[in-house]
Amino acid sequence: MSSGIILWMVPVVLLAAVLVGAAVVMQKIKRFSRGVFGTDSLAEGLERQADELALTPKSVSAMTRIFAPQIQKDFPEFHLEEFEDKVENVLVAALQAISAGTSFAGGISENAEGTVKLSEDFKLQVENRIRENQASGIRERYEQITVHQTEIANYTKQKGKCVITFQSAVGHLHYKEKEGAVTEGDKNRLGQTKYNVEVMYIQNEALAGEDNAFGTTCPNCGAPVTNLGAMYCEYCGSAVTPVNVKVWSVHSFYEVNYKRL
Repeated sequence: MSSGIILWMVPVVLLAAVLVGAAVVMQKIKRFSRGVFGTDSLAEGLERQADELALTPKSVSAMTRIFAPQIQKDFPEFHLEEFEDKVENVLVAALQAISAGTSFAGGISENAEGTVKLSEDFKLQVENRIRENQASGIRERYEQITVHQTEIANYTKQKGKCVITFQSAVGHLHYKEKEGAVTEGDKNRLGQTKYNVEVMYIQNEALAGEDNAFGTTCPNCGAPVTNLGAMYCEYCGSAVTPVNVKVWSVHSFYEVNYKRL
């Protein structure tokens, strides 16, 4: 066999080997995809998996059975269902306010006699998010919001205050637009995530580092009432309505494993 023929056959043999190898790889990919996703197409299988994940709620840190009895012992009038409902409503309202890009002040109707209030810090947190988006020319959208489950994730007693951390599994469309183009997220596929909402009870404002957290003042002289349960103003001696020891304040919220909002 001449050297010319040999030189001509070498690339043919190499090409054949590459084609055979590619065919083997493709067969392995098909078998893998068929076994894992039930389809020969890996791309189709991955797309199906993404669709399933978009509809599967995240699991939350369910520590309610551990912490609820402790909270009930410390606060006999604690009602778990009321707190969970409030947390979910506040969370949805906050996301809707960010999405609308409008003031959060009127976003939630609060019952003056309720046991869970909104803190100014919480409202400011939402307002800051809206202002940051506006300053950057970004339109952040939350749509089709669904809260699947809410549980107590943690309960801490610190100097002068107690904090309950609720964790909610949430599904929604979340994306950001700038000049008409999507810069982050997906406006066509649901995402599943988790949010923590912290609810705080101030026992001692001085120890907790809070400045008149509930805005309680003497009706006669206007001096701040900083002692929970006080019956008389320490400045002028006038009778005052005791600070409601049953009042908790929704303090902050943030997306878990993502970033503080």
